[in-house]
Amino acid sequence: MASTRSAAGRSLARAVGLGAAAALALTACAPGSGSDDGGAPPQPTGPVSTDVAGAGDVTLTVWDQEVRGGQDEQITQLNAAFEEAYPNVTVERVSQSFDDLATTLRLALTGEDAPDVVQTNNARATMGQFVAAGQLVPLDAYADAYGWRDRYPESVLQYSTYSEDGTVFGEGSLYGLPQVGEVVGVYYSRSALDELGLEVPQTWSDLEAALQTAADAGRTPLLLGNIEGWPAGHVFGAVQGAHVDPQEIQALGLGNAGASWTTPENLEALGQLQQWQEQGWFNEGVNGTNYDAAWQQLADGQGVFLVAGSWLAPDLQDAMGEDAGFFAPPPADGGELATTGGTGIPFSITTAAEEPDVAAAYIDFLTSDDAMQVLADTGNLPVVDTASYAPESGLLADVYTAFDDVSSQGALLPYLDYATPTFGETLNQTLQGLLAGELTPEQAADALEADYADFTSSGG
Repeated sequence: MASTRSAAGRSLARAVGLGAAAALALTACAPGSGSDDGGAPPQPTGPVSTDVAGAGDVTLTVWDQEVRGGQDEQITQLNAAFEEAYPNVTVERVSQSFDDLATTLRLALTGEDAPDVVQTNNARATMGQFVAAGQLVPLDAYADAYGWRDRYPESVLQYSTYSEDGTVFGEGSLYGLPQVGEVVGVYYSRSALDELGLEVPQTWSDLEAALQTAADAGRTPLLLGNIEGWPAGHVFGAVQGAHVDPQEIQALGLGNAGASWTTPENLEALGQLQQWQEQGWFNEGVNGTNYDAAWQQLADGQGVFLVAGSWLAPDLQDAMGEDAGFFAPPPADGGELATTGGTGIPFSITTAAEEPDVAAAYIDFLTSDDAMQVLADTGNLPVVDTASYAPESGLLADVYTAFDDVSSQGALLPYLDYATPTFGETLNQTLQGLLAGELTPEQAADALEADYADFTSSGG
């Protein structure tokens, strides 16, 4: 059932504007300016002010990757509401795709015109390195002032937490807050399943049987656009979750020592992904197909299943209506429900921000209870108190249910590119080679193990 907080969501600016008056009395230790030597991040040096109106006229430059339909809609609404609540603040938004932001942000943070607030991927190659370089503000003082540790469970905050030198992931200071939860699952066409006489698979064996049935009927069982490299990692995450112990995947994904990519279970998972390709279960030319083109093909009726993240739900709902469905990758027979997921890309404050207090207020605004309602109303998956926002039926109800089932009854596994500063590129190239038939599962495992083992043996 939809949350009863919808009225509060519609009057977001008024509600937060009133809340700001009560927040004026809050004080704590505030981060200072960026370090001169580019080393350790700045540490608290003075009082935090939550008085946004008292900051005078401020232009807040924000870089985000909220470019798709429902993503863009929610951030546009919230930016307008923030400016209405605080007329002295102008939000100058720069929106880029995930890949473009990853490319431009690294250079921007070393320049004179660095943004104030950025969405920073949690991975060691991005957030971890930016923390080590002293380019992000630790948010602990703001977490105290705004009560973020009461708002968010520790299981969510750990994915935006690093040690001061950026080497330990999951412990230390807080460097960002996410808006949305994420779960990688299986989208499908309800009408296609009906035509094929199929039910939603309940086990991994059921899923493989359904894929074979689709192939036998001359349909494309699985759609994948992997020209960018990273989408295959999400498909592999689902396969790996059905074959490998979740604790092993957790260690591999976070770059912690003690695990291995060359175990029989990981080799089995890599082999199954390649086998699916060899059996013709994917569309032709997966490594030359654009990510967005793949989900659009599902909407156009050109395939049966698509393994992808919950962030596509708003667009697929708009394109397919009631025909779109979603389920968590089913477990192996007798196994545990497990799939890739966690949080969306967090919002962080750069050490170049001239008004970090205003930047913190903006992040607080984007992640408030009323903001969570706006996220739900625009088809996104709120990361906080998710179940209370679930609609009664349809694609979004499926997504909310899958996220809740995996996070409460199974294992929500980290994105594998978190593991090392170079693992994202290693994984992309390895899986592209595996799908192209250029690497064997053993060669793929060796390539992944080399990156992981080199990093863990060096102490991060």
